[in-house]
Amino acid sequence: MKKSDNAFIAIGLMLFALFFGAGNLIFPVFMGQNSGVDTIPATIGFLITGVGLPILGVAAIGYSGSDLQGLASRISKPYAIFFAVCLYLTIGPAFAIPRTATTSFEIAIAPFFGSEMKTTALYGFCALFFIVSCWLSITPSKLVDRIGKVITPVLLLFLAALFVFSTISPMGPWQEATAGYQPSLKALTQGFIDGYGTMDVLAAFVFGIIVVNAVRQYGAETPEEIAASTLRSGLIAGLCLGIIYIFLCILGASSVSVLGMQENGAGVLVGAAHHYFGSFGNIVMGVIVLLACLTTSVGLITSCGEYFSRLLPFLSFKKWVTVFAVVSFLVGLFGLTTIIRAAIPVLMFLYPLAIALIILSFTNSLFGGNKSVYQMAILFTFIPSLYDGIHTAGLSLGGIDAFMAGLPFAAHGLAWISFFIAGYVIGLVLAKVKK
Repeated sequence: MKKSDNAFIAIGLMLFALFFGAGNLIFPVFMGQNSGVDTIPATIGFLITGVGLPILGVAAIGYSGSDLQGLASRISKPYAIFFAVCLYLTIGPAFAIPRTATTSFEIAIAPFFGSEMKTTALYGFCALFFIVSCWLSITPSKLVDRIGKVITPVLLLFLAALFVFSTISPMGPWQEATAGYQPSLKALTQGFIDGYGTMDVLAAFVFGIIVVNAVRQYGAETPEEIAASTLRSGLIAGLCLGIIYIFLCILGASSVSVLGMQENGAGVLVGAAHHYFGSFGNIVMGVIVLLACLTTSVGLITSCGEYFSRLLPFLSFKKWVTVFAVVSFLVGLFGLTTIIRAAIPVLMFLYPLAIALIILSFTNSLFGGNKSVYQMAILFTFIPSLYDGIHTAGLSLGGIDAFMAGLPFAAHGLAWISFFIAGYVIGLVLAKVKK
């Protein structure tokens, strides 16, 4: 590194700001409510998929030296396009972008409307939110960057104050865990799956190339320097995320006796802010989260618009941005809880494939980058991932259900692990035979 040996700190904080969004707030606090006395193992599981794997995803891009589509092309070009399109749509207009609007609505706007007016208010708010998002995405402006640079620190300061008060004076004792988090081992694996909701492993493939370009600008030249600086930057971001997640999980666990079981994490944050700071807390939390979600929305719309304008250039960047803003608005009308529930089957399908790609990229040198290993490992992982997505959506597949239920880790939603290992080993054998 020529320009600065400490550049990874600034880049790590930038990466943290990229990761930190609506899902990072609502999922850990809601999980804390449900895991109760088993919050510690649930938090450990959550940290693996909410912190560890996203950082490894960023590091995988740095280690490979290519972007998402280039990395996935090691399986095949058609698969790379399929995987990239699915990923961008998931962190884009299908789920993540609408979630920014509905989360900010639940925290900033909904507390001021009665239940009879809430739906109408949601429709109006989403329309205004995405008109502004679309305009900021199309119009070159430093406004978004300036808001982001101010709002993220302010949000962190407010959360820090909330954490201090909740630590000194907890709302109440931890309650018994709900059925999905009993016993402790189940809490650990359920927390692992809950971490899928942040979508940060998927976002890591997109953010990774941004970090790689940043470390190059700061003077990293060799592949080893790029990989090392990318990993160190990721560790800085991961440390910040991990601290916030731990406190949010604890806050959620202590809130049940006062707030009751909430429908989603937004209700917990609103209730906690009001409990400790009154109406002033509600207003401050609402404004901060609203602006933070707006900057996230603009960033995601812009990223999706740039990718699809390259992939399908028959529409310009501005037209793709408009399409994604309109689609996000329509999806946002279903509300936060519905969006969260609808995303789970898709994430159960995509996450194992993303994790498999990360593992393959880090072990690439062990098998010389042989295509057979990539293809067999992903092919075998694809089968249980597709099944988990269908099964989580509530569809029955008859005898296949019984077979899948008998596999190792199936009770914890992780049957894909044994498939991945089998595919990896078969790929190694094929590579050896071909050689």
